[in-house]
Amino acid sequence: MKVRVLFFAVLRERAKAAELVVDIPPGTTAGSLWQRLCDERPELAGFGSRIAFARNREYVDSRTTLQDNDEVAFIPPVSGGSVARTCSKSSQNRST
Repeated sequence: MKVRVLFFAVLRERAKAAELVVDIPPGTTAGSLWQRLCDERPELAGFGSRIAFARNREYVDSRTTLQDNDEVAFIPPVSGGSVARTCSKSSQNRST
């Protein structure tokens, strides 16, 4: 079976690829595929259970069994952003 693997954000940088086509045996889960990729590309390791999995554009858990021709995305944790603030003169003069 073949699946198309997509990497997002920092995972794309670490994998040095935006996507791959991977041969997997029947019964492979999203989690076991992730583990295999981490074993093959140690630079992907280090995220533990914080990786989100998606199959065919729907979030799934690590125990989801993959099928032939699935698209599997690995999404790293994302921290929230904030609107840039301009420091006022009074806040710049405060001691911390």
